[in-house]
Amino acid sequence: METIYGSVFKGSNPIYACQLNGKGGITAFGEDSPVTAAQPVWQHLDYKNPDSHQWIMNTTLLPFPVKEGLVSDNIRPKVLRTGEGTLITLRSVNRNNNARPDHLVSFRIYITDKVIISSRHRKIHSIDQILDDLHNGVGAKSTGNWLVEIAGAITDEANDFIEELHDNLIEFEDDILEQKVPGRGELVLLRKQLIVLRRYMAPQRDIFIRLASEKLSWMNDEERRLMQEIADRLSRGIDDLDGCIARTAVLADEITSMMADAMNRRTYMMSLLAMVFLPTTFLTGLFGVNLGGIPGNEYRFGFGLFTLLLSFLMVAFAWWLRRSKWL
Repeated sequence: METIYGSVFKGSNPIYACQLNGKGGITAFGEDSPVTAAQPVWQHLDYKNPDSHQWIMNTTLLPFPVKEGLVSDNIRPKVLRTGEGTLITLRSVNRNNNARPDHLVSFRIYITDKVIISSRHRKIHSIDQILDDLHNGVGAKSTGNWLVEIAGAITDEANDFIEELHDNLIEFEDDILEQKVPGRGELVLLRKQLIVLRRYMAPQRDIFIRLASEKLSWMNDEERRLMQEIADRLSRGIDDLDGCIARTAVLADEITSMMADAMNRRTYMMSLLAMVFLPTTFLTGLFGVNLGGIPGNEYRFGFGLFTLLLSFLMVAFAWWLRRSKWL
């Protein structure tokens, strides 16, 4: 088929639609204008949009497993080959406003040598970089090149987030060295972010390795080499995640030890105070029995002398504890 028509995308209500011109730029097209099949078409959709969802489920351009994959809530990274096309599910760091980065965004791609259908619900900021390159005429020239650039942008964003988490971990370690306990839940949140990112980036790395090793008709040897480099970059990021997760476990143990030491010191001080007041407590209990014959009962300065005696005993006992290196 030499030409297809924009009418096949009628009613898809895309977020973005264009045709690559093979020179790093794009050519816009409408629903009624012809599109040469020599260059690939890119349709970027919001699968939660009713019009886009209906178009995905009704179009004849997509096999049924691909339709399910483009609108499914399954968010695990995976790759599925269907005939000449490939369905790829990736995860990207969430850089949207009022959102935590570890609440990763799902990005679904169906790609052949002639068409790219991508879908998401929440915005993926990595795509902005790809769009800017296309508008400036220095972007992807083929579907394989487009996938490499998307994978590279997503991986760079993930590695940047890993660096942010690593910097946060260093701050926690510096605080621990200064005997400062992190706020309640802060270390738990950091550890959770590290584990969530590790959980999804590891299978995503495996996807890139598979794409680099399989002989896909729409990827050339240079694009496969670049994909392998992206997988290697992500592998280094995952290694950093593993190291950070292990370091958070050490930090948690150190915080527990610091809190136990603080509690032991407080208990020790209370015990010493009880020992300092032990002789005085004995004497006050003895002289407080209210029985006849208590010495000094009739003496006008008896209470003052007794108080002075108690003070002397407290100072002497405290001096003895310090000399014995208990204080």
